[in-house]
Amino acid sequence: MTAGSGDRTHGGWAIGATVLAFLVTMMGTTLPTPLYAIYATELGFDDLTVTVLFAVYAFGVVVTLLLFGRLSDDLGRRPVLLLAVGLALASALLFLLPPTLPGLVVARVLSGLGAGLMSGAGTAAVIDLFPADRKVTAGTVAIAANTGGLALGTLLSGVIADTAPAPLVVPYVAQTVLAVLALAGLWAFTPAPGPHGRPRVRPHRLHVPAAVRGAFTLAVLSAGTAFAVTGVLTAVSALFLEHSLGLRSHTLAGLVVCLAFAGMAVGQLLARRLRPATALPIGCAGLVLAAGVLALALAATSLGALLTAPVVLGVAGGLCLNAGIATTVGQVEPARRGEVSSSFFAGLYCMLAVPAVGVGVLSELTDLRTAGLVFAAAVAVLAATVGAVAATGAHRAATAHPSGAPTDRGR
Repeated sequence: MTAGSGDRTHGGWAIGATVLAFLVTMMGTTLPTPLYAIYATELGFDDLTVTVLFAVYAFGVVVTLLLFGRLSDDLGRRPVLLLAVGLALASALLFLLPPTLPGLVVARVLSGLGAGLMSGAGTAAVIDLFPADRKVTAGTVAIAANTGGLALGTLLSGVIADTAPAPLVVPYVAQTVLAVLALAGLWAFTPAPGPHGRPRVRPHRLHVPAAVRGAFTLAVLSAGTAFAVTGVLTAVSALFLEHSLGLRSHTLAGLVVCLAFAGMAVGQLLARRLRPATALPIGCAGLVLAAGVLALALAATSLGALLTAPVVLGVAGGLCLNAGIATTVGQVEPARRGEVSSSFFAGLYCMLAVPAVGVGVLSELTDLRTAGLVFAAAVAVLAATVGAVAATGAHRAATAHPSGAPTDRGR
């Protein structure tokens, strides 16, 4: 074997180990999703408590990105990836204890801390491991690992909850085993960090280079809208299925959220055939459509519409996510990728958490259906506005570069 082929082989194992770590860490964040109805019954949670329990994970992600957003730039990728998986493992072990509200909150916070570290460092690490001429592919792989883990977690947990004798135990045993395997893979195959300065563990201003700042704003607003809808589905879909549709299937509850994240993977594949400036407005139009289908599901208490909404949402969100990564993280030098990636995901997770809690509060004042309809209308307005701005920008860019030069392909 030549040196060059050996390097490629080692790089392939490193990518595989990093993707596995990404998948496992993100799986842990959605494992509880189909189980919220069980926790609510056993511990007497109301809708607001469930949405807050979901949201503390997202706030944990944001806090981590704010405190440690540059950690993988300063310390190296592998130590941060190991820490992220270690936190996911600790969260799974806490979930194995007899459930109490404080214990569940701590476990969710630890899961959020791990996801926060992985969202920034994992995305940067995957992009680093690909050659310079394949950065768009690298961004697709990173987002697919992120969303793929989220999809697998909720579906796996739902199936186990309906088939295993201990639905609040077996999913976390599986997560524990996978986390140990991921730690071993990272240690064995990912590159050891070079010399770095002292890590800065302190809040820092979310700095984005001026060259990508406009693209960054559109990317966060568009992909964040998709995350907002997904967050609400994650927090309340099991409750809606049980209370409004009379369906207690945990697999079905997991499937609703899984379809959204699986759709994001499909959307990313479609986005590779489009220029980011084209994918973004198309994705926003899809988000408007998804909001409409979700409103129909709520108003008509329709299972078919409820299963269709996350598919449309996922595909549209995947277009926005892919375009966002290509025009932000993929456009900056390696020394800044961790920070820009962390800034990007901090924005997304803020938009994931706040609407979910808002729907929970509003449902206490009205009901879950009314709260969802108000939220769907707000999402449609925001997505339409961002899409219009993105389409205007794309038209101006096309006018300025009539030859079709690939100025916005994210390469």
